[in-house]
Amino acid sequence: MIKSSLNKRKAGLIKLGEIFDLVSNDKNWPGFSIGINEEEYNNFNNLLGSVHHHNGWFSVSMVKYMLNGWSKLLKQEKLDLWLSNYTINNIDSSKTIAIICAGNIPMVGFHDFLCVYLIGNPLKLKLSSDDNVLIPAVIDLLSKFDIDIHDQIDLVKEKLSDFDAVIATGSNNTSRYFYEYFGKYPHIIRKSRTSIAVLNGNESEEDLERLSDDVFLFYGLGCRNVTKLFLPKGFDINRVFKGFYSKKEVISNNKYANNYDYYKAIFLLEKYELIENGFIILKEDSSLFSPIGTLYYEFYDDLNKLEELIKESSEDIQCRVGHNGLSFGKAQQPELWDYADNIDTIEFLINLK
Repeated sequence: MIKSSLNKRKAGLIKLGEIFDLVSNDKNWPGFSIGINEEEYNNFNNLLGSVHHHNGWFSVSMVKYMLNGWSKLLKQEKLDLWLSNYTINNIDSSKTIAIICAGNIPMVGFHDFLCVYLIGNPLKLKLSSDDNVLIPAVIDLLSKFDIDIHDQIDLVKEKLSDFDAVIATGSNNTSRYFYEYFGKYPHIIRKSRTSIAVLNGNESEEDLERLSDDVFLFYGLGCRNVTKLFLPKGFDINRVFKGFYSKKEVISNNKYANNYDYYKAIFLLEKYELIENGFIILKEDSSLFSPIGTLYYEFYDDLNKLEELIKESSEDIQCRVGHNGLSFGKAQQPELWDYADNIDTIEFLINLK
């Protein structure tokens, strides 16, 4: 396998970040300094509008939010800081890695791709049918800066074969399938997780507005989306609705609206007590995983007991926002070194024997 140097791969990613920044901020082609010509730039830009037709969850605004997030990460200082934690120049990167991507949010498998690409392993990439447009387009963009990338990466449409290790992400159901078929290989297999927010009652209006990002970005489909609120006893739910009001446009997405209407009807038929405002249903429930269009909440009166409860559910929790957690609004802004399920993907690749 022919592959470029680590420095060349990093340089290409930095250029990719610059393109993401321009496209996500609706900028015109700035000239050849960006590394691609005007037709290539416009083709990628125009692709963003067509993605929504392939997957109704991938609105242009959400795709651009995702690209803007990556533009902030694909910078020299970020990449250098991340990779400074590892010794990767002289490792054996001959092992072929198979990546099986989820498709719940745009380019959700890109971080796994990034890890394997930077380490230099041959990669067999199997995309979800729900998200098989953006990543191939991004790989084509990268090929403008790294001509050898197509020799390193194979986009697999049929059954995976001839690989040495697996990184697979899916639901609890698909994870059982993954373990059955790939358990004999070195692997990272991820199943369903979700995120929570713990409020202590001292939150400002701005905090609750930022919390709305944690709940509504990507329509709540990501494992980093908050699906459960823990509220101090006596907390005024109306404060939550006020903070969420700026996200009312989510209901204009037909797929979100259909989920909202469906679960509202189900809950009403089962005579559950609900609070809703036309675009989000709040339901008191002990479960962590709430359906799309719904946010579960639970009151607590003892923080120590709550911490014990959260600890018991740690295998189901990706992120914690608020009290003793991430700042409000930061759940969907991970750093390069914030690994899914706290499993270090780079370390996994380096230690393959």
